[in-house]
Amino acid sequence: MPQSSQHNYALILGGSQGLGYASALKLAQQGWNLLIIYRDRRSDFPEIEARFEEIKQCGVQLKTFNFDAINSEKRKEFITEIPKILGESGKIKLLLHSIAKGNLKAMTGDSPLNQIDLQITANAMAYSFYDWSKAILEAKLFAEHSKLLAFTSEGNQRVWKHYAAVSVAKTSLETLMKYMAVEFADFKITANCIQAGMVETQSFKMIPGHDVLKNSAIKRNPFKRLTTPEDVANVVYLLSLEESNWINGTVIKADGGESL
Repeated sequence: MPQSSQHNYALILGGSQGLGYASALKLAQQGWNLLIIYRDRRSDFPEIEARFEEIKQCGVQLKTFNFDAINSEKRKEFITEIPKILGESGKIKLLLHSIAKGNLKAMTGDSPLNQIDLQITANAMAYSFYDWSKAILEAKLFAEHSKLLAFTSEGNQRVWKHYAAVSVAKTSLETLMKYMAVEFADFKITANCIQAGMVETQSFKMIPGHDVLKNSAIKRNPFKRLTTPEDVANVVYLLSLEESNWINGTVIKADGGESL
């Protein structure tokens, strides 16, 4: 089991695929019990169940929940049920935010990006990180020295085609993380973001011109390859360790030097 306790769990928001799933698998391989919340189409369930079965083979406790993590009522219901799910001694030791739900509209044209698009994207990819963290804290369900982690991207600074809404959300996410790092420190909780390099996930393939971004990333990267989900999952694991307790309020790059 992890250094924490057999009664402690990692809660992953968006853990059925991509970076979230790779991180879940890595943590399970290191003995972490897991709660995974995901939102996928029913047609994808067989593939998702196969992934979850791989996690179970690690011999850890895995509990999965298929609902919209952005829905405030669903969040309240779930947090109310956590003591029943984990038992009286069960706590959340790590919260990983891996929700990828962003609008990829252009700012001009027939149907340009609007304020509602911006709000929906920010709610999913930024504000929900704070909402979940605050709700779990208020319910006194965090273990001592818990870790709050969220994924950001180089698009927080670089301009990519049709990425404006996501870029705004990532910038907001990082700002929230900094304030959470300071204000949650009173409860012995740290908050950090992981800036992954270019990873060829399903979400990435939805970005217009993703092939151009992919080729550019390979050329820029000192190792001449894309970042893999496993590369990023390794950093999640490193930040889950007790030895990382003094890392707080920062953006850790997991990109092989690509952003240089």
